[in-house]
Amino acid sequence: MKKASKLFSDDDRKRIAQSVESAEGKTSAEIVPVVATSSGRYDRSEDVVGLWIGVIALVVVWVIFQDTKPGEWGSTQLVISLPIVLGIVVGGWLLGVFVANHVPWLRRLFTPRKELREEVEQGARRSFFDSRVHHTAGSTGILIYVSLFEHVAVVLADQQVTEKLGQEKLDAFCKEMTSALKEGKYTEAFCTTIEKVGAALGEVLPRQNDDQNELEDALVVID
Repeated sequence: MKKASKLFSDDDRKRIAQSVESAEGKTSAEIVPVVATSSGRYDRSEDVVGLWIGVIALVVVWVIFQDTKPGEWGSTQLVISLPIVLGIVVGGWLLGVFVANHVPWLRRLFTPRKELREEVEQGARRSFFDSRVHHTAGSTGILIYVSLFEHVAVVLADQQVTEKLGQEKLDAFCKEMTSALKEGKYTEAFCTTIEKVGAALGEVLPRQNDDQNELEDALVVID
């Protein structure tokens, strides 16, 4: 899986920034798009994959390195020592951790969907504060957050936006964006969602003559 910083070219980032500028020209709200490579570490799933490969290694060793004792029916023994067996098991576990760390879909397979969702929501909340979305003058900030590893998007809004649009509308934006992201057109998904959010906000929070651009019109990238 590519890092977020490698996935979006300079032209892609420029298009997204222009979409933010255009959308904010219709509303007093501040729109902040964020993309993260991953929102969580998921060490537990790496350990699970490592455990499975370690167990498989143990089974393979048990089957291959057995020998029947002479003169004893059905009596078998391992022909390698216990330290070597333990070394193979530990090596299998380390191999599993390495593979899980470099094969995203495998790590995601062993992570509960609920945990993925919770990590993304926490990541979105961190970005909401780190990007100062909550510091807008009229509490009109809205964060469009996408986490690539988890394949999850979150639309998080400040008080005024939530009251004016309603949570159902925000959830609808998130659902539509998730559907667009499944096609792999990340820039288009961001631009389209930003345009729709801007149009909706323009109806309930129209831009005023004295409105100032409080936050930078740029895609925030978190690797």
